[in-house]
Amino acid sequence: MATFTIGQRATMTRVFHEEDVLEYAELTGMPSSAPRDVIPGGLLGGMFSRLLGTELPGRGTNWLKQKLLFPATARAGQAITASVEVVRVRPEKHLVNLRTVCVDAFGTIVCDGEALVMAREMADRSGDCRAAEIASSAEGAVPSRDAPGDRSAPD
Repeated sequence: MATFTIGQRATMTRVFHEEDVLEYAELTGMPSSAPRDVIPGGLLGGMFSRLLGTELPGRGTNWLKQKLLFPATARAGQAITASVEVVRVRPEKHLVNLRTVCVDAFGTIVCDGEALVMAREMADRSGDCRAAEIASSAEGAVPSRDAPGDRSAPD
């Protein structure tokens, strides 16, 4: 996808069960006193991560910033629909702003926010992504496996 347009959307729906909440709690060290029927914000945010990294903008997306608000409680056992929608495109900087929203089965917003991403497709056209990778490597950062010119096997 080389061009992004205002209003472009991607959505997914998932039902989280109490078992998912328990696994999340164990993984993150969430207190055992936390309600097991409430979906943690990290699981809701993970839905946005999936959408941003696989659908819109897609593979190679660098997630720069995320703001999330939780105006209502998301309950285990209910279908949760996450959506990301393009609200601003800045091709000269390779940036895309998106609104991020989760609604429950009743249409109640349980998570509302915005994301800022660098879209690889936009950066690849000008070569800036490779320049950023080289600069990061020089500073001691490890480039991602998806970076252009990266090798999957050691030298």
